[in-house]
Amino acid sequence: MRYELKSVRFITIFLLFLIAAFLLLAGRCFYLQFLRNDYYYSISTKQQQKRTTQKPQRGVILDCRGRVLAASNKIQTIFAEPRIIKRPKSISTKLAPIMDMGAHEICKLITESKNPGFVKIKVGAEPNQCTAAGKIYGIGVQSDWQRYYPMGPLAAHVVGFTSVDNQGLGGIELQYDKELAGSAGQNTFFADSLRRPIRLKQQSSVLSDGVGIILTLDATIQQFARAELLKQYESYEAESAVAIVAEPATGAILAMVSLPCFDPNDIRSAEPNNLRNRAITDQFEPGSLLKPIAAAIAIDAGVVEPNEKIFCEYGNYRGKGFGRIGEYGDHRFGNLTVRQILVRSSNIGMAKIGQRTGKETLYRGLKLFGFGQKTGIDLPGEADGLLWPVKKWTGYSITRIPFGQEISVTAIQLVRAFCVLANGGRPVRPFLVKAMVGNDGQLVARRSSLVARAASHGARVTGHESRNRASAVGFIIKPEVARWIVTDALVGVVNEGTGRKARLEKWQVFGKTGTAQLAKSESRGYSDSDYVASFIAGAPARNPAVVVLVSIRKPNIKLGKGYTGGTVAAPVVAKILERTLNYLENRGL
Repeated sequence: MRYELKSVRFITIFLLFLIAAFLLLAGRCFYLQFLRNDYYYSISTKQQQKRTTQKPQRGVILDCRGRVLAASNKIQTIFAEPRIIKRPKSISTKLAPIMDMGAHEICKLITESKNPGFVKIKVGAEPNQCTAAGKIYGIGVQSDWQRYYPMGPLAAHVVGFTSVDNQGLGGIELQYDKELAGSAGQNTFFADSLRRPIRLKQQSSVLSDGVGIILTLDATIQQFARAELLKQYESYEAESAVAIVAEPATGAILAMVSLPCFDPNDIRSAEPNNLRNRAITDQFEPGSLLKPIAAAIAIDAGVVEPNEKIFCEYGNYRGKGFGRIGEYGDHRFGNLTVRQILVRSSNIGMAKIGQRTGKETLYRGLKLFGFGQKTGIDLPGEADGLLWPVKKWTGYSITRIPFGQEISVTAIQLVRAFCVLANGGRPVRPFLVKAMVGNDGQLVARRSSLVARAASHGARVTGHESRNRASAVGFIIKPEVARWIVTDALVGVVNEGTGRKARLEKWQVFGKTGTAQLAKSESRGYSDSDYVASFIAGAPARNPAVVVLVSIRKPNIKLGKGYTGGTVAAPVVAKILERTLNYLENRGL
């Protein structure tokens, strides 16, 4: 009897244990099937599927004649997947003779990789290396694109450069990164236990290569400008230098050089300070370069006549509220016409013209010429310059701004202003992108459709400017005023005045010199040893084909070779003009 009770108790306990086990199992199954369903489903899906990404080819960048400035080549990269490699030493030993690398080096890459799914072993591998390496377990081969710049530093600041991941980091590469980059294609495959694709499951996105961009830049003219500027920059041991060549009728930039420069093919070794495009970022007081603009505004407003004589105080002009004004080189000018004031570059004459013009009129005129605001050129990083609002002007302002002090400008702003004069007073906007072309060779966008996009990248557009950009109708100053400034006053500067070193036998050149003192960095006032020597000119005067600016910062005055715009910059402009005009003439343009 006692035995039977023990048996019943044992059976009961066993059955209770069995029921509890089944209940636990059922609970576990419920937990896995319902509460953790999504988690294990995602793990299962990842094990069964493999996603592959097809990287698009980045668009080509061409000059106006179709010469390649930037392009992408396909390269092969051999990589390892560390998480599936159980014996890295063995794999490294097999891979070493194929890669022509040390086994220890490969092993270190695999074992120390922070990414368990991918580590590069060799970029730019040969086809035979890819074939042999692909047969080793845990080793794969992928195609990639590598950016290269066949012309090196020639147009580096305009074209820009990319990161190792082919993202634009400067110049046109950055400004139009989205268009150049294209969009990647992504496919999902069913995969086997070794993560090898078996068959396509779905196509998530379609591969689309980047568009090509055609610039207004002409590589030949760019070479002319760079070669001549580089010689003078090195000869005068200058801190920096810029040169711009523009087509005044359209605003198309034919050349843009910034020194010191860099090689976009070797961006890692470039000095960070050399990466910026000084033609659009560096601001400086323009000095006498602003005189023709201020004179044009005054004549257009009717406050002074071109042949009217103005007394220039024999080199010593004083007055309440504006201090003392003298002349460069202690010149003692008496009565001068407006033309003579520009030819002889009289500060006092321009100060008196400024007083006649008045603050409001001068300010409005300078704004219409584009000062104190971005030009809207299609490059990143453009500076605004500095033109104080009228309420901040003093008696000093109205007498100093007309000869280029108390105002900061960029080189591209000066080029734009002189293009307006050369274009008969019509508004001009500088630009670099001529068109975009798709992979099928069809135009994606023309210049007219790119204007709005460039404006959206930082340029402030006034109502007056937007109307002028939409059409060629409208004038910033009267055509006859612009024509007189260019064909009479500025021709006189080259033939008789401070710009004589820019004269050419074959073409009549017009231009203006500028020698601006740089402000002291540690105290008030201007330095006696640091200057910006500039010259801006165009030719032929009657129908200008090009406008050229050269600006050289801090030429070494200790060399004893001079430091003025007429001495340092004018000869460079003359050579660039001559070579460019001969080139355009030979091409029949």
